Amino acid sequence: MRLLLSLQSPPGAVQEAVEVALDAGYQHVDCAYFYQNEAEIGAAFQKKFGEGRLKRDELYVVSKLWNSFHAPQDVKPAFLKSLMMLNLDYLDLYLMHSPMGFPQDQSPTKSSSTSLFSWQTMEKLVDEGLVKSVGVSNFNVSQLERLLSVCRIKPAANQVELHPYLTQPQLVEYCKSKGIVLIAYSPFGCPALPVPLLENPTVNEIAQKHGKTSAQVLIRFHIQRGIATIPKSITPARIVENAEVYDFHLTHKEIQMLEGLNCNTRFIKWNLLG
Repeated sequence: MRLLLSLQSPPGAVQEAVEVALDAGYQHVDCAYFYQNEAEIGAAFQKKFGEGRLKRDELYVVSKLWNSFHAPQDVKPAFLKSLMMLNLDYLDLYLMHSPMGFPQDQSPTKSSSTSLFSWQTMEKLVDEGLVKSVGVSNFNVSQLERLLSVCRIKPAANQVELHPYLTQPQLVEYCKSKGIVLIAYSPFGCPALPVPLLENPTVNEIAQKHGKTSAQVLIRFHIQRGIATIPKSITPARIVENAEVYDFHLTHKEIQMLEGLNCNTRFIKWNLLG
């Protein structure tokens, strides 16, 4: 199972959440420099390693290159800082957080040239054995095509916003055709809507039929579409609940009903962050 650790968590909450998740059997932990909590995550790893209840090769740890470190000379130092904070010797996957970089303390730019040079430096991290795979995040089809035309190591994954209100069928099919694993963040959408996904009547109806929560149905929706999912939570009960999604199966009709909710509503505005 997978866990996303993001921003805006009180001190100590992230470490506790990771410990609960690891005890519950989570293996994929999604991190990022931008989340500013990698030191707490690293402390949780070390505690569990020290207890002898967890081995490094049982974990799949992901971090991300933030937008202000796209200059080739900044890539490896940024990576090593994350690696140090996470108290690890290597990462399983390192993602370019966004296709659009910007100089430190300056405005974003949509130029792709820096990102392509950044990718070449990320490839060297694989050569050095510091990370097993490299990938991207928030890339659309045209951006992926541009990267694939010049890369030496193909991106292993593309992490993007995906949920029934934003199904992105063209991107899903393109990534599958290229052997790029899709990782869905924000699988529950955003609560700041007239009808949040977790309260959507269609989602609730399907959940009641299976004796599951709406959150579990939304996670299962992605699993059956062949998409990895990283639900975000620091609440212990919810972390455990989000892992209980392998004992039921959505019907083809139910998948179609959920896909029918698509309205191309995007909650994470990446043009505001670069």
